[in-house]
Amino acid sequence: MAGHSKWANIQHRKGRQDEKRGKIWTKIIREVTVAAKLGGGDPNANPRLRLAVDRAREVNMPADNLKRAIDRGTGNLEGAHYEEIRYEGYGPGGAAMIIDCMTDNRVRTVAEVRHALSKFGGNLGTEGSVAFQFKHCGQFLFAPGTPEDKVMEAALEGGAEDVNTLDDGSVEVLCEPADFGAVAASLQAAGLKPEYSELGMKPSVEVELSGADAERMHKLVDALEDLDDVQRVDHNAILP
Repeated sequence: MAGHSKWANIQHRKGRQDEKRGKIWTKIIREVTVAAKLGGGDPNANPRLRLAVDRAREVNMPADNLKRAIDRGTGNLEGAHYEEIRYEGYGPGGAAMIIDCMTDNRVRTVAEVRHALSKFGGNLGTEGSVAFQFKHCGQFLFAPGTPEDKVMEAALEGGAEDVNTLDDGSVEVLCEPADFGAVAASLQAAGLKPEYSELGMKPSVEVELSGADAERMHKLVDALEDLDDVQRVDHNAILP
């Protein structure tokens, strides 16, 4: 997402999440379970789990639900086995898309993703067809008006790669995935709370959509995010 649309897109996503609290809980529980399985049940030693736990608290998930998800991941409780799958494809106007899923049924998931794509003018691609257009990185976004110099000092001290003030006035911090925890801790120590933080895929090339293509792209992203098995959707479209 480009500078002038990043903030608006984040606010749209957060609004959608607030509308669908129960569905968001389901997705976070899966992320917590898989993160704990892969990196252990201690959030302080597992940056991916720490991020998932923070998101669970942001949406007021009960502590018992969170503990059970961690216990399932570490093998202390029985539960469904989820695997991570990444699909690549194209949306309206040739926008590149990466769709990350967690599922216990690959056949169901690929059918649902393919149906959503085809319904709104997209199509499923092959592995590697669009991934080269994205970089996996940590991203922090601060509200317009946040002092860039204060953010830059704390972020660089934590090991961030870059700090940018975007066209809409918001401030973006980028870092390597391995440095995400250290950057987050440095920002927190400086009293800085990002509006949004994530480990995601940042596009290197963007496509500006308008009119019918933009409308279909909005509907496609919403349809994909409504699927229980879809954890996150990244794309390179600039949307009005």
